[in-house]
Amino acid sequence: MAPPQRSPLRSPEPISQAASRPTRRSLLAGVAALGALGAAGCSRVATASSTEGGDLLGRLRAAGVVRLGIAGEIPFGFIDTNGELTGEAPELAKVIFKRLGIDRVQPVPTEFGSLIPGLNSQQFDVVAAGMYVNPERCEQVIFSDPDYQMLDSFIVRKGNPKGLRDYKDVVEKKAKFATGTGYAEIQYAVDAGYKESDILIVPDQVAGLNAVEAGRVDVFAGTALTVREVVKKSAKAEATEPFKPIVDGKPHVDGGAFAFRPTETNLRDAFNVELHKLKKSGELFRILKPFGFTEAEMTDLTAKELCGG
Repeated sequence: MAPPQRSPLRSPEPISQAASRPTRRSLLAGVAALGALGAAGCSRVATASSTEGGDLLGRLRAAGVVRLGIAGEIPFGFIDTNGELTGEAPELAKVIFKRLGIDRVQPVPTEFGSLIPGLNSQQFDVVAAGMYVNPERCEQVIFSDPDYQMLDSFIVRKGNPKGLRDYKDVVEKKAKFATGTGYAEIQYAVDAGYKESDILIVPDQVAGLNAVEAGRVDVFAGTALTVREVVKKSAKAEATEPFKPIVDGKPHVDGGAFAFRPTETNLRDAFNVELHKLKKSGELFRILKPFGFTEAEMTDLTAKELCGG
């Protein structure tokens, strides 16, 4: 939803008022039909092109619509209770693609782990799911520069009785550990010495909160954003201070971005131009702020940095 992540990742997970909303699993179920209906009315765009850098941008302008792969994760990309597409990535996509001459965005819901395969098999045109940029993913897709950066945080019981502040604490104190399906936090914990087979994998941060509150686990790991939002109404759990996971022996900051097929550098580059204009004007923060992002999560990280050079 990530580090030099070997596992599928998060991105990010879900958030804002998440405790009172449907879980990621129910969101996915609810939007699947919507996505199918939308996709049915849209012809598939072929990736083959004789144009250097790809000609998808021109074809999307002609069609007037771009298909966005989303994973039903609040706040990154989801269908709200009114059946409308929203979230950090879709709202940003609406602004940027309109500036590029494409008036409509169309959601194509899928599981997080299916986003990259779905993109490369032409099920949609762009991944708009707040996906972390990491070297493994960079071998399969190309990324825009990140629109946000993110630290990790834990959900723990009130008072943090085990004193869990980072993954090293989780290992040393033999805490029962949980995180979300495909989250980067799986690999962070494994890198710290936690046995992967002992990790409880749950659908999202809402399920993680429930597991901590019920005492099934001592800690759930997620992004600082989703964790701080989901515990707001909890009487039994709290969020720890955000921290940087250790990757290759160094503190690491993740960045979330849009993913494109490797052949479509022209589209990615045009997207980046508009993204950087939004960063410079401050409009980017105004778009992301309603989804719980703070100024501390704005970033100048580049995809090149996060891809490993």
